[in-house]
Amino acid sequence: MAGARRAWRETVRATRREAPPGVRREIDAFLGIGPVQVAELDLPEEPGAEADGTGAEAGGARAGADGTGGRAVLRPGPGSPPVTAGAVFVLVRRAGVPVGTLLGQVPEGADPARVLAGLARELPRGAPPEPLPEPLPAPPAASVVVATREPADQLARALDSLLAQHHPDFEIVVVDNAPRTGETRELVERKYGERVRYVCEPVPGLAVAHNRGLAAVRNEVVAFTDDDVVADPRWLTELTAPFADDPRLGCATGLILPARLRTPAQVLLESHGGFAKGFVPRTYDPEHPPADEPLFPFTAGRFGSGASMAFRTAVLRAAGGFDPATGAGTPARGGDDLYGFVRVLAQGQRLRYTPRALVWHHHRETWRDLETQAYGYGAGLTAYLTAILVNRPALLPAFLARVPGGLAHARGLTAVRATGDGPDPGSGAGAGAAPGGHDSRTHPWPRRLARLQRRGMLYGPVGYLRARRALRAALREAR
Repeated sequence: MAGARRAWRETVRATRREAPPGVRREIDAFLGIGPVQVAELDLPEEPGAEADGTGAEAGGARAGADGTGGRAVLRPGPGSPPVTAGAVFVLVRRAGVPVGTLLGQVPEGADPARVLAGLARELPRGAPPEPLPEPLPAPPAASVVVATREPADQLARALDSLLAQHHPDFEIVVVDNAPRTGETRELVERKYGERVRYVCEPVPGLAVAHNRGLAAVRNEVVAFTDDDVVADPRWLTELTAPFADDPRLGCATGLILPARLRTPAQVLLESHGGFAKGFVPRTYDPEHPPADEPLFPFTAGRFGSGASMAFRTAVLRAAGGFDPATGAGTPARGGDDLYGFVRVLAQGQRLRYTPRALVWHHHRETWRDLETQAYGYGAGLTAYLTAILVNRPALLPAFLARVPGGLAHARGLTAVRATGDGPDPGSGAGAGAAPGGHDSRTHPWPRRLARLQRRGMLYGPVGYLRARRALRAALREAR
């Protein structure tokens, strides 16, 4: 791993030597971004109450009374060592419920739990967690689909976390997409036996793999996640429980936070929001379009991401599943999850975002990864819009009515985003050092990445049409 990091740093430096002065400055700023620890801190709901749990398990630590009478539990992020001195990105929970993030700077020799608990208690309380019905409804039977392609080592990490879910009734289906070796099949059969079902999909493309999984599942709700996540033990329960309460709910999405912030690319991505959609639950209803979303439902990226989404199985099947010419692994580069969201909403179904459903995502690690990601985001956005209009031409009038606002939205998406107003550097919150709250923008977004995203948006419709042709050819060969 250390050798790989040295290699990509040398690649970036070589690029810098050939770059104009403006790009050199961006690269220098990028290389100056330091690593950050990841942790979660559970505060008691009310002062004087005990934190959830029975102790400092899994490397956790307790903060003693700090003036409020409460105690907090600090745990390292998944796969991370115990928290030490330095910058720490913290998920703050209250009585187990995710309520926000912060950046803390732990001084040498200080107790990390005490320092971070003090910072967390200064966070704005915001709205109280939404009340839950009593008694809580049992979540519906669920299936989890994980599409993957070699290498299989990160898949094992994801499957271990999925098998530890608290959900009472679920199955896991692994879809091996266009495998080059038997590595994934061997892993599933050797390590997971009958606990995980293995399915092979020879045609490449994430949406094709998801459709293969959709055809194979047996339960009322189907959830999708990626092979590079670690799922919180309550992820599946929290993601699927809303379906038990709302017969018109067709889709649910959840919170996605970084599992590691070890490289400049990971820190930069998360400081501009990463994949998170905030900590306020929200329901999107096509019968009552949100007043603050004038482009609804075409700004589907606001609803969630494919690493944490679930659908009522019958609804997604009735919508035709995902467009197989979208998604990673195709010339369209992405957009398969956004397509699914809009198709479900177009059927009159509701979509629910719930931050209680958490997965930790392993962000990509290098500058080149960020370049690929920026271009792919732009391409996937316009590719999915093209797919929607090709498959649902009845939506064209609504789309055209939103074009002026959509152009303004696109300019905002691809703007060179400056840093935000961080906390006072003397406050202990580490301004300018790493991500803090959601979308805090503690590092500027490089012009190079903004340009790549715009180029991707121009390419997206072309990429979608190319993907359709490639898919037809692949299906002919598969026959």
